[in-house]
Amino acid sequence: MNKNILHTGVQKFILKNLNTDIMSVLLKKPIFEEISNRELTEQLEARKKCEKKLPTWFSSSNIYYPNKLNIEQTSSEITAQYKAELVSKKSLVDVTGGLGVDSYFFSQKIDQVHHCELDQNLSEITTHNFKILGIDNVNTHAQNGLDFIKNSKSNFDWIYIDPSRRDDSKKRVFLLSDCLPNVVENLDLLFSKSKNLLIKTAPLLDITAGINELKYIKEIHVVAINNDVKEVLYILQRDYTGSIAIKTVNKTSQQDQVFDFKLESEKEAVSQFSEPLTYLYEPNAAVLKSGAFKILGKALQLKKLHVNTHLYTSNHLIDFPGRRFKIESTFPYNKTSLKKAEIKNANVTTRNFPESVATIRKKMKIKDGGQIYLFFTKNLAENVVVLNCTKV
Repeated sequence: MNKNILHTGVQKFILKNLNTDIMSVLLKKPIFEEISNRELTEQLEARKKCEKKLPTWFSSSNIYYPNKLNIEQTSSEITAQYKAELVSKKSLVDVTGGLGVDSYFFSQKIDQVHHCELDQNLSEITTHNFKILGIDNVNTHAQNGLDFIKNSKSNFDWIYIDPSRRDDSKKRVFLLSDCLPNVVENLDLLFSKSKNLLIKTAPLLDITAGINELKYIKEIHVVAINNDVKEVLYILQRDYTGSIAIKTVNKTSQQDQVFDFKLESEKEAVSQFSEPLTYLYEPNAAVLKSGAFKILGKALQLKKLHVNTHLYTSNHLIDFPGRRFKIESTFPYNKTSLKKAEIKNANVTTRNFPESVATIRKKMKIKDGGQIYLFFTKNLAENVVVLNCTKV
């Protein structure tokens, strides 16, 4: 951490040149003594990435920004706020603290937060930023979070951990046990220091695999922002033996789309099927990630179009965690039918369909956009069909 970056003149330069071309700054002669142009561009790039993702940091003066990779890997303020609503009481350890976004919001719900970060430089940056942001109930520790827990004589109300989705060779991984640190391998240690664990995983990791790898799972939260799944959260409670609650939320500027269910309810539910009726429903990404394929239709009294097509239909319009459409017409998938429909522009979606959107557009000469929504799918008779819809 180069503290010269915090000097008034440098901070004014960063504020003034936020939208300046990075290469033009890099190629200039050194602008400030004791600060390289590379360091300046790192501040500019990282701050720019915070504008929408971390508005509290972006709008605060004298924030020191780490490299942009740290910004990309950290939680957004929206998801961090969501996680903070899941915890309570007096103490929490953030095992993999990073930039400290999660710790910042935990500190608003927990009396004492311990932020652990193995990277000494990042820990120093986070400590500085907490002071700037007026946070005084977070203790920062520049050490391995698991070592901190192991050596601590205290127990904690919560332990939060966000393992890296890369192994030692920096390849992407698909199992929780392949992440760093290995949560599965250290569960007994974690439970020896806390009754409650909150584990964050990336959408890439399979929920069924997570359930098989972990124990004492009480809740699983699937969090999406604008129909893009950002996090899957596991709440573990020591010795818990009850059913697993699955909670999904898709946070949008208009509203939060929420759908909750019990894991065994999905296993026990039986789908009802129908040909397309008056309305069509497409679940949001959080619901699809959760695997709520049968229980969704049962809970909302909707019928599925096909066992492998996660689209639903009804004659009466209902509130729904996803997009809603009115079906204007249904026709077979062939050039004759599409030509007769005279559709030049449309939003195209495929579900349980043998061809890609790109192939369909090229073959049928359909341009993107407009007010028409075409769903290419299979019906109960296994025939490929097109649903011509308008958005509700």
